[in-house]
Amino acid sequence: MKGLILSGGAGTRLRPITHTRAKQLVPIANKPILFYGIEAMAEAGIREIGIIVGDTRDEIIAAVGDGSQFGVKVTYIPQDAPLGLAHCVLIARDFLKDDDFVMYLGDNMLEQNLTQFVSGFQSKRTSSNPPSAQILLCEVEDASHFGVAVVNKDGHVTDLEEKPKKPRSNLALVGVYLFDKSIHVAVSSIKPSARGELEITDAIQWLVDNKHVVHHEVLEGWWIDTGKKDPLLECNRLVLDVIESDNNGTVDDASRVEGRVRIMDGAKIENSRVRGPVVIGRNAVIVNSYIGPYTSVGDDCTIADTDIEHSVVLSRSSISGAGRLVDSLIGYDVAVKRTEALPKAHRLMLGDDSIVEIG
Repeated sequence: MKGLILSGGAGTRLRPITHTRAKQLVPIANKPILFYGIEAMAEAGIREIGIIVGDTRDEIIAAVGDGSQFGVKVTYIPQDAPLGLAHCVLIARDFLKDDDFVMYLGDNMLEQNLTQFVSGFQSKRTSSNPPSAQILLCEVEDASHFGVAVVNKDGHVTDLEEKPKKPRSNLALVGVYLFDKSIHVAVSSIKPSARGELEITDAIQWLVDNKHVVHHEVLEGWWIDTGKKDPLLECNRLVLDVIESDNNGTVDDASRVEGRVRIMDGAKIENSRVRGPVVIGRNAVIVNSYIGPYTSVGDDCTIADTDIEHSVVLSRSSISGAGRLVDSLIGYDVAVKRTEALPKAHRLMLGDDSIVEIG
């Protein structure tokens, strides 16, 4: 079985969190979102992965390399324009050949691993009525923002809709799909939707309409689409909730580190209090500050004279004299500094290369 990951703005018209960089490389607990998907595939026994890349292809390639750091072989498949998830399957035909494969949206985060989902599909493929596809679903309160599946009493998928105004089901497609070679005929047979994209929901519906069996599983645990600030912060919280303490930096005698805190190589904590769960990146410097629960501080950051919690600070950013920051996402290479009077708290979402003066 092979893997296909949609990454770097490819697939569909995604609004990036940071304006210049691939949102799939925004870190959760200081690890790029994309890496979680690659590691999940590797854990499920997949050794060949194709990554669909768009405008941010150079950054994705620089971060992932040939895949050897994950124990896999990576092939990059360029997509010149975001023409839909089914279009990604279409252009990956030479890589996928006739192999079964798992398709994974690179900005998804799942608590459930892929191993059972993949092995379950493989075992069904040897049955007398094997499925051509298997989709992962999640019960949601408002399904109008998602692709939606309708399932019959036998557990077979009968209908799919993309972002319906009046959903007939509360089962949303999570963004993890398993297919056999039949999907190649399906994506070649459908037409672009009203928004000009080849929808994977239309391709799966084509399979259903042409008497192919489509199975489903309902997700166990949490699922978060990390494309916006608040879901990303929530995902960061969930991942930090299960980290283990590890100190490879330096903490001076005037500082206190409480709870589960991971401090990476070269980081320095001076006259500060760090209360976990927290991750402090490589060569980060924390001075005269409070780093509160559910905060990730990226590599090469400096935080001075600032209280911050439930926030994500990306690499090479500097925050000085900012008072109290909560529920904030700070992009790469951002400078936040004090001007005059400090309010009690700030809520920030700052893109890359920003300079903010707080008064």
